[in-house]
Amino acid sequence: MTRILVVDDEPQILRALRINLRARRYDVDVAGTGAAALKAAASHPPDLVVLDLGLPDIDGVEVIRGLRGWTTVPIIVLSGRAGSEDKVAALDAGADDYVTKPFGVEELLARIRAVTRRLGAPSEAVPALRIGQHTVDLADHSVRRDDGTEVKLTPTQWSVLEKLLRHPGKLVSQRQLLQDVWGPEYQNETNYLRQYLAQLRRKLEDDPARPRHLITEPGMGYRYRP
Repeated sequence: MTRILVVDDEPQILRALRINLRARRYDVDVAGTGAAALKAAASHPPDLVVLDLGLPDIDGVEVIRGLRGWTTVPIIVLSGRAGSEDKVAALDAGADDYVTKPFGVEELLARIRAVTRRLGAPSEAVPALRIGQHTVDLADHSVRRDDGTEVKLTPTQWSVLEKLLRHPGKLVSQRQLLQDVWGPEYQNETNYLRQYLAQLRRKLEDDPARPRHLITEPGMGYRYRP
């Protein structure tokens, strides 16, 4: 059973999500503060986190960074902050998706299903691929530097990278990437792609400012250059 940690300081939201998620056979833990969330995640590691940014003790972005220090579990932000700067900060810290309050429970459930599908999607056999000083094995979802050190990617980072690496040398349009990774309702969220490609370049390219393998085609999309 998928374990979801819901973090929000509004008791009515915690209660509503706990009821709706349990009704759909999810195992649910709840926390009302950032400190309680980090403690709960460490004690009972979740499979997915739904996180409010406006917590009373620790800003939600700092909670994301705290989680990303040791886990790649998917994180869906649930927040009343609708500004693009807040979305960028959350995505850049390592969040996988962003839902703005007020929200529909069915929409959130759809986002949860989408993230868990990406997490569990099987990979077809492909040869190991190279990006700078890294070897990427899509079959077992691993990236290793030439010195043997493993590089950890979040599920959404993996999904974006995999879409590009499975079409070496070919342009993958912004629309196609957004639809395949996040869903058809995200086709205008090009800021998601900018943030995730920046994250992947920082982790994989020798010079992230001058990428040689994860290439942007302005106004069109992205391509993996072997």
